[in-house]
Amino acid sequence: MKIIQDLSEKIEEELEDACSYIDMAMDLANEDRLTADVYAALSMEEMGHVDKLHARVVAVIDKYRKDKGDPPPEMQWRYNYLHEQHMKKATKIRIKQNLYKEAVK
Repeated sequence: MKIIQDLSEKIEEELEDACSYIDMAMDLANEDRLTADVYAALSMEEMGHVDKLHARVVAVIDKYRKDKGDPPPEMQWRYNYLHEQHMKKATKIRIKQNLYKEAVK
């Protein structure tokens, strides 16, 4: 389904932005704490976007199941693969976010 692909691409974009922002925050933490905090907050916001987009993907799949039964195996496989990749990236980003929080206490 095209909508799942589109949502997955947006999730990827949000993850890239979240990672970029937290990396910038960590780079600036000792030099410009106020700007670093802004970047850290933006990273958190991007992860909120990821969560919203992911919830929508799940809702689309649930509706498909309700209306048509199980998705075709290739569609389910693609979703599972993308979901796993996104979860790995999200975990790394959240670890960096937590490290930032600990570093600036």
